[in-house]
Amino acid sequence: MIELAGLTKHYGDVRAVDHLTFTVRPGIVTGFLGPNGAGKSTTMRMMLDLDNPTSGTVRIDGRHYRELHDPLKVVGALLDAKAMHGGRSAYNHLLCLAQSNGIPRTRVREVLDTVGLSSVAGKRSKGFSLGMGQRLGIAAALLGDPQILMFDEPVNGLDPEGIHWIRNLMKNLATQGRTVFVSSHLMSEMALTADHLVVIGQGRLLADTSMADFIRENSRSYVRVRTPNQERLRDVLHGAGIDFAPGGDGSLEVEGEDAPHLGELAARHQIVLHELSPQQASLEEAFMRLTAGSVEYHAHDDHRPPAGAPPGAGGEAAVWGAGWREKKMKGS
Repeated sequence: MIELAGLTKHYGDVRAVDHLTFTVRPGIVTGFLGPNGAGKSTTMRMMLDLDNPTSGTVRIDGRHYRELHDPLKVVGALLDAKAMHGGRSAYNHLLCLAQSNGIPRTRVREVLDTVGLSSVAGKRSKGFSLGMGQRLGIAAALLGDPQILMFDEPVNGLDPEGIHWIRNLMKNLATQGRTVFVSSHLMSEMALTADHLVVIGQGRLLADTSMADFIRENSRSYVRVRTPNQERLRDVLHGAGIDFAPGGDGSLEVEGEDAPHLGELAARHQIVLHELSPQQASLEEAFMRLTAGSVEYHAHDDHRPPAGAPPGAGGEAAVWGAGWREKKMKGS
């Protein structure tokens, strides 16, 4: 279990993490979401004592990370797939980690096989593709057979088979009772993987809830109804005191009622329905709605330059809108 209490990090006048308090529990996959610049990577680095907090604490099973003896046996983490000596083979990279943490040599071969790198165990990692580097980083996280695992963007560079594999791996680890904490920008993958969500924006906690509750609380749900006799259906809904709105495809969108009730109502009035489908926002839509006020870097989807941009920038606004803001913030 990972416990954060009032975790705060300042970089000069910038508050990157702002009094975060939440718990990552075992037995489930906890997703860690937030816009770019929200403080996710800084938070994960402080969990591993790679950055010192300005205030607040992080406890790994009740202790600071620095207090752990043979830490790879307690926490396995993938924060940067490139954090390895490029001149070492995959095998020797893992062997060095194993020897420094009292892990048997036999475990190296086991994790190489788990991540599918046995055939390239003797090759230097500097020649690895991004996806192979990710697999080696995951192997390092698994090396000590830890009860707590942390992954930052674990599917970067992986092909569809690799994405499917890491998704199932994380689920299986959680099923074994381990604590699994994963950060990703791929909402479609997070929706398929995570059971619980922690969402931050501008360093502050925005949500700490189950996946189902997060989507329900941050999205609009309705039932879409289509019929060749729309006027008749409108009259019936009005008569029943049910509010609706016209849909963009000739349908009606009904909120506050479930599909079975609407189907029964239409049947009682002998109205033929061509569609009766509950609609709920995706994780991505719910996330965008919750974090709309916390997005730090905005691109522009038109051809007008950002306010204050130099002459001639109009055609490039969509490309460097966020970059221009960042330059202004840095004073350049």
